[in-house]
Amino acid sequence: MRPKHLLTVHEIANGDVTALLDRADRLKAQRRSGAAHHPLTGKTLGLLFEKSSTRTRVSFEAAMHQLGGVSLFLSVQDLQIKRGETVADTARVLSRYLDVLVIRTFGHELLEEWAASATIPVINGLTDLHHPCQALGDLMTVRERFGPLKGLKLAYIGDGNNVAHSLIEAAAKTGIEIRLACPKGFEPDPMIVEASRIAAKRTGGTVEILRDPALAAEDADVLYTDVWISMGQEKQTRSKLKKFRPYQINDRLLSVAKPSAVVMHCLPAHRGMEITAEVMDGKQSVIWDQAENRLHIQKAILEWMLK
Repeated sequence: MRPKHLLTVHEIANGDVTALLDRADRLKAQRRSGAAHHPLTGKTLGLLFEKSSTRTRVSFEAAMHQLGGVSLFLSVQDLQIKRGETVADTARVLSRYLDVLVIRTFGHELLEEWAASATIPVINGLTDLHHPCQALGDLMTVRERFGPLKGLKLAYIGDGNNVAHSLIEAAAKTGIEIRLACPKGFEPDPMIVEASRIAAKRTGGTVEILRDPALAAEDADVLYTDVWISMGQEKQTRSKLKKFRPYQINDRLLSVAKPSAVVMHCLPAHRGMEITAEVMDGKQSVIWDQAENRLHIQKAILEWMLK
């Protein structure tokens, strides 16, 4: 049988998105009650990372431990792939040792190659095109604050990157009205936008691409941002900073949103660049809840993939 993979939010059925969020809520409550829950005893998770990580690595390792399983961190630098072994051969071998594999890499097509060759579930821990686990955790955080997601207004300010792509898909799945304000030349992938607009017609959501941050933030329930310089783009720092300066989330931009609005950032943050320290640490920030919820949604994902 073909294993179940999680490569993008778009590929998850709408009902499964809701089920994952519901399960993550229960797992969070269970964790806080101190009750033991070990449904994955005897299971092994592999974490194969080409990119550095704090939240994705630690949350998955902690999640697997709390569910009774074990995890193995696999640096590409330590595997025979570095010496020319093919992805297909490595995927076949790891499938004989592991029960599930999280991959954090650069090109999304490489992740798809892993999934095509593996006979175990593959989870996208981040590629240059998508970050689905982040977006699912974000939905959990928004739902904790506001309840039903349909009809909420989410303003994403900044680079139309992998996080933006997965948020667009998540919004389309749940009826959120998402508006993205991006500098010219840094808009999200048009194919992802168009596919999500089609999906949003079934849920009541909308996807709008704008240039003006204030227009995107107007009457928003959520203001969201990410770093301007993603991993691997360090050489673009000087040119991007000039274009992105008007796209900072600060007190002025926050004042345009609803008084009840919350601020989100997937982290790591560059304080004083895409977001001010005052807003990040302010009373409307749910950034630390957002980071915590990566643990709980990851637990729900692992259960879902291995059931």
